[in-house]
Amino acid sequence: MNDAQVWTTIGVLASGMYATITLMATMFVRIIKTEIGTVRTEIGGIHTEIGGIKGEIVGIKGEIVGVKAEIGDLRKEVHGLSRRMDGLDRDVSAISRHLFGIDPA
Repeated sequence: MNDAQVWTTIGVLASGMYATITLMATMFVRIIKTEIGTVRTEIGGIHTEIGGIKGEIVGIKGEIVGVKAEIGDLRKEVHGLSRRMDGLDRDVSAISRHLFGIDPA
């Protein structure tokens, strides 16, 4: 091979290497863009799920408030029953004292 053929071969090989590097870089950038898009989609899905969970939490908080109100109502009913039992106890004691002639000392 003479001097011109050597330089031509070097130029062809250098061009081929440059083209290969360019092709690989372009493919790498496309893959990265695709993967970033996929990650964004996944994050959007997770964001939607979190929004749904927040809605469920709000619903549960509302149910807890309702349960607290029911507990308050039950306390009132138990207090009312306690007063009735006290009154009933007083009446039964009075009747037993009257029937058995016990002095209320």
